[in-house]
Amino acid sequence: QLQLVESGGGLVQPGGSLRLSCAAKGFPLEYYTIGWFRQAPGAEREGVSCSTTDGGTSTPESVKGRFTISRDNAKNTVYLQMNDLKPEDTAVYYCRAPVGWGQGTQVTVSS
Repeated sequence: QLQLVESGGGLVQPGGSLRLSCAAKGFPLEYYTIGWFRQAPGAEREGVSCSTTDGGTSTPESVKGRFTISRDNAKNTVYLQMNDLKPEDTAVYYCRAPVGWGQGTQVTVSS
């Protein structure tokens, strides 16, 4: 079965950090572009970072300088390092590959 499994979410105070993981099951991540998205309550899903197979990355201005995507092909996992988190970063975070979406992991930024 081909699937993506996110983990690493949780409750963090403003200014804190989290590292999300997206583990691929049943297929090699190294051959695919992988994206991280988030969806806050009442809002549309938006992209927050993307990693291509040639090592390229893309990050929107809203999180640039705070969020960093990386991949470990040996572990078949893509990561999203999130620093200096803000309350507006609160959302369910999803990873996506051509096989589909993961189930999401909740990130809550609150004091």
